[in-house]
Amino acid sequence: MLAFSTQAAVIYKWVDADGVVHYSDQSAPGAEKIFTASAPSSGPSSGPRNNPGPAPKKPPASALNYSEFVITSPAPEQTFFGDDIIGVHLSLVPGLKINHSLVWHLNGKELDNPSDPLSFTIPRQDRGTFNLTATITDQATGESQSSNSVTFYVRQPSQLAPLSPQHH
Repeated sequence: MLAFSTQAAVIYKWVDADGVVHYSDQSAPGAEKIFTASAPSSGPSSGPRNNPGPAPKKPPASALNYSEFVITSPAPEQTFFGDDIIGVHLSLVPGLKINHSLVWHLNGKELDNPSDPLSFTIPRQDRGTFNLTATITDQATGESQSSNSVTFYVRQPSQLAPLSPQHH
């Protein structure tokens, strides 16, 4: 088991072409840099380190102290049909702090800034599997924190469906 210290660590997060989210200590094209609150201390190791130098100095206390930062809608594994409106809701306690920005990513691509970043709708999507994540960044330190990641599905109704309104 790894022991943890209070040093900050940098990890990288990115979404591949198939919509799969990856995390690594190595940068990748298009990866988002994330600062974590703790890093493994010297002890049992998960593998060799390419950069044995000291971790970058960060402020001792995180400015991103949100007691709740969770996507509450859409629900995990929720399915939407055709022209359903996809409502997005984020529970954030306390509210977004001064000098913090909130950015939404859908399948790894940044969404346009909604007028209300805590509650908005996603425009109609073609069928497929979608992954939604929110990230808060402290503009002063560059420190960021990501919400839970929610996967949802969009399906299109079939013209041949026996229960289609066209056939009644």
